[in-house]
Amino acid sequence: MSYTIGLVGKPSVGKSTLFNAATMNDVPEGAYPFTTIDPSVGEAYVRVDCAAPDFDHECTPNHGFCRDGVRYVPVKLVDVAGLVPGAHEGKGLGNQFLTDLNEADVLVHVVDFSGETDIEGEPTEDHDPREDIDFLEAELDMWYLDILEKGIERYRSGYHGENGDIETELAEQMSAFRTNEDEIKQVILSLDLALDPDAWDESDRERLAREIRMRTKPMIVAANKMDTPAAQANYDAITSDPEYDHLTVVPVSAHAEKALKTADESGVVAYRPGASDFEVVEDVSDEQAAGLDTIASFVADFDGTGVQSALETALFERFGAIAVFPGSGSPRDDGTFLQDCFVLPEDSTAEEFAYFLHSDIGEGFLHGHDARSGRQIGADHELDHRDVVEITTTN
Repeated sequence: MSYTIGLVGKPSVGKSTLFNAATMNDVPEGAYPFTTIDPSVGEAYVRVDCAAPDFDHECTPNHGFCRDGVRYVPVKLVDVAGLVPGAHEGKGLGNQFLTDLNEADVLVHVVDFSGETDIEGEPTEDHDPREDIDFLEAELDMWYLDILEKGIERYRSGYHGENGDIETELAEQMSAFRTNEDEIKQVILSLDLALDPDAWDESDRERLAREIRMRTKPMIVAANKMDTPAAQANYDAITSDPEYDHLTVVPVSAHAEKALKTADESGVVAYRPGASDFEVVEDVSDEQAAGLDTIASFVADFDGTGVQSALETALFERFGAIAVFPGSGSPRDDGTFLQDCFVLPEDSTAEEFAYFLHSDIGEGFLHGHDARSGRQIGADHELDHRDVVEITTTN
């Protein structure tokens, strides 16, 4: 599991329910603040169209599983402790939240679109989900701004001498966010700012902190509890509001996903995670039938419960990752085929893939082989999503 998806948001919005639905773990759920104190960590899956059918074979996964030509690839999912306004100042579980949050590569902000929890996570009515979206982005921006200001102070103190560059100081100060001086310089110039912090006003620093945050902590919004009329009305309003055009919002019902997976495990229904339909295969009570009918209507209208879609949108679309299968177009002598599927950064090269598999393979890299085209590929060849690549190495 090479990447970590973090579930974030205020208390009592259904983060733990979504976590349980995605991982089928059993962490406490409840409609009260700080149900989750320490981060819960589990294995979830993202879907990738399996490459095996392209070669008229069946895969034999080492990790995850494959159903009906869809490969479920493991990823690490973290349910981070509940957040409240003022977290960047240490309020609530703020300091611990920010520390845990930094372990995630991409974020899924779980928001109660039904409006039934207020900004503190307490029960209410008619709460505007925009407030939740705004407060989390503001908390993260202030967190980044605090660290940015420290980098500016390092620059002004001459930490690296009179000829030090601001991008160098900021990159070192913000290294925990997995950025570098080239990226920092690019962000500064993209905002038409001078490479001199003395020329920046407060608004410039806030814009810079926000842009760095958006690039280093990409995020989507999981619009939870979308199986309620109020949530659907809020969804329509927010997704048509130009103020939120910068966000990707995915409609979700974590409750429906958890119910379907539980019913599938007990043999009541046949359900493939992420599918837009399911089949009832056992006799159920009238009450159960009514509940399943409601869920069936929701998943048909929204093309699934949204749990799988939220994780995949975050990782593949917002973060820009790709999935690559190591191997040739033929089964091994023992009958195994395409046992692994790995998630890599976009624009990964064949040589980088070799190093990902093992440092010895990378050090001995000779060339790669594209199993679909039959072509030999060089070290700098950039891989595409669902490529099947065999590495030839001296080691």
